[in-house]
Amino acid sequence: MTGAAQSRLRTIIERVERLEEDKAGIMGDIKEVYDEAKGEGFDVKILRKVVSLRKLDKTVREEQETVLDFYLTAIGDR
Repeated sequence: MTGAAQSRLRTIIERVERLEEDKAGIMGDIKEVYDEAKGEGFDVKILRKVVSLRKLDKTVREEQETVLDFYLTAIGDR
């Protein structure tokens, strides 16, 4: 590996390491928010589900809900 390639590799690795540190900090911040919500009586499991659903395109979310309802009906849970 050339000196330039080694230098570039080191730079990339260091950038990833810094981003991983940032990510760990952000994950800690998110945990604190969920802990705060739990302390105020909110259901954290449901909050996480809401956040997950809001990430989806509305059409995709509606399609998933339709299929879920269909499956639950098929097995007699609706």
